[in-house]
Amino acid sequence: MENFLRTLATLLIGVALGLFATYMAVERGYGFGAVNAGAWRAWPKTGSPEADPYARAVVARTGEIPLGLAEGLMFIADSDDTGAPLDPKCDYTIRGRTPPARYWTLTLMTPRGFLIDNDLKRFGFTSAEIVRERETPLDVIISASARPGNWLPLGRPAPFVAVLRLYDTIVRASASAIDARSLPSVVRGSCS
Repeated sequence: MENFLRTLATLLIGVALGLFATYMAVERGYGFGAVNAGAWRAWPKTGSPEADPYARAVVARTGEIPLGLAEGLMFIADSDDTGAPLDPKCDYTIRGRTPPARYWTLTLMTPRGFLIDNDLKRFGFTSAEIVRERETPLDVIISASARPGNWLPLGRPAPFVAVLRLYDTIVRASASAIDARSLPSVVRGSCS
């Protein structure tokens, strides 16, 4: 009887640890194959037949429809260029060039993938509507307070991420094709 109880306890602990490890893997991104470039991270194979089982589990759990390899690429920034997590009490500037793409969008979202609610119902910018300068094609300020220029409001203080989607881009799924210089910087400004 004692051996049976030890075996049962071992099995229960193993199952619990396995379920916990799987839960953590599914909650922390899209599985394996992440490509990091500065503050930005992408999982290029998530929308392809080569997606790993964890990425498929995330997509099934969230109901998200990921971009296919031929459609584009999605980057997520949950920290600034120094590696500090994005803080809703601080202002941020996303500035620089984007990789070549026919169209892009920049959206503020919750870490769980929902749009950031704000009174202006302004959730992001597209490459077709942004005000540009010749030297800096992308220059967006993220802040809870109104700012001149391309401003995205944060709404109530809550954790957020910046999501940059490139549509019909020549950037592919390899780490050598994506580096920090090809993506805009995420710079922290003043904090309240």
